[in-house]
Amino acid sequence: MAYTLHIGNKNYSSWSLRPWVLMREARIPFAEDVVSLRQDAAKTARMARFPNRRVPSLEDDGFLVWDSLAIAEYLAERHPGLWPKDPKARSWARSICAEMHSGFGALREGMSMDVRARRPQRRRNPAVLADIARIEEIWRDTRVRYGAGGAMLFGAFTIADAFYAPVAFRFRTFGVEPQGVAGDYARALLALPAICEWDAAAAGDELLADHDLDRLYPDD
Repeated sequence: MAYTLHIGNKNYSSWSLRPWVLMREARIPFAEDVVSLRQDAAKTARMARFPNRRVPSLEDDGFLVWDSLAIAEYLAERHPGLWPKDPKARSWARSICAEMHSGFGALREGMSMDVRARRPQRRRNPAVLADIARIEEIWRDTRVRYGAGGAMLFGAFTIADAFYAPVAFRFRTFGVEPQGVAGDYARALLALPAICEWDAAAAGDELLADHDLDRLYPDD
C-alpha cells in the first residue's frame, strides 16, 4: 500500500482534516498533496483528476477513493482498530459519524472552518444553537457510555474523533466553550499531536477570499 492523500487548504478544508488526522493519529504512512481551493483559471484542471471534482481523495497505488466517510471505511478495512471493537459501540460510532457527515447544516453555514481566525460571536441564531447543543449532547453521551480508558469519545482514538475534529476548531474560532464532559473532550481533541500539527500548518496557509470558499464548498 502506497497512499497519497489529496487535501484542500488546511486552514479551511474541514472535509480534508478528517482523513488526514485519522491517518496521522493512527500512524498510517501517506504522502500529502495539498490542492489549492482558490477559484482561478486553473481550478478546473486541478480538480479534474478527482471523480467528484473535490478533495479529499485517497489514492492507493493509483486507485482513488473519494468522500471522507468512504475514505475512513476503506482505511478501516485495511487497518484494524479504527472503529471501536465492541459491536454496539461500533454501531454508535458509525451513527454519530453519519450524523456529522450529513447534518449540522446551520453550523456549517454560520461557523465555517477557519483554523487561524478568532471571531467570537455575541449572537447565534436558533438553528446554530440547536446544532451546538446536539453536538455537545453527542460528546457528553458518548463519553459517558463508552469513554472509559482514555480522553477520546470511545476512550482510544477512533474514526469518530477524526470526524468531530473540525467542530473543535470551529468552536475555538467562534468562541463556543462547552462545559463539563463535552468541554474536557474538546480540549483533549485539540491537544492531539496530529491536531496540533494541522493547526501549525494552517497558520501559514494561503489566504482565500470568501467567494473561493463559497463556490467550491457551498455546503461546508
